[in-house]
Amino acid sequence: MAILDFLKTKEDADKAKQGQKAAKKTAKVSAPRKQAEKTEKVETPKPAVQKGKKAVGFSYDAIKKPHISEKASFLSERNQYVFEVLPNFNKTEIKKAIEGIYGVNVLSVNIITIPPKKRRMGKVQGWRKEMTKAIVKIKEDQKIEIL
Repeated sequence: MAILDFLKTKEDADKAKQGQKAAKKTAKVSAPRKQAEKTEKVETPKPAVQKGKKAVGFSYDAIKKPHISEKASFLSERNQYVFEVLPNFNKTEIKKAIEGIYGVNVLSVNIITIPPKKRRMGKVQGWRKEMTKAIVKIKEDQKIEIL
């Protein structure tokens, strides 16, 4: 360290300077090797590929949670299951996500967007959240255990 050089004896300072000169010489010799190694490197693919605004990543990113209601339980008897999904995913991405998570064959996907609605509690006004649901139909011999 240059700040504490005044504490060193003259011999220690000379040795340190010689060591720095030797290090610079080896750095100049090894520099072309490093450049050759850099050109040989193969770029690894990124884990998430950008498509538009969203990043397509793991299969569980598209689905928030299963939507459990009275209507959803009636639909499950007909091999249709309801899931809450993120609004920026399309039908094919939701299909891949369900197949990846639950290991079933998806026949069709229907998407429903429920708009936000005004709600009021006394003087306080607010909005109910917007929600996007996906109704997924699977093969007859397969089942999804949600509960």
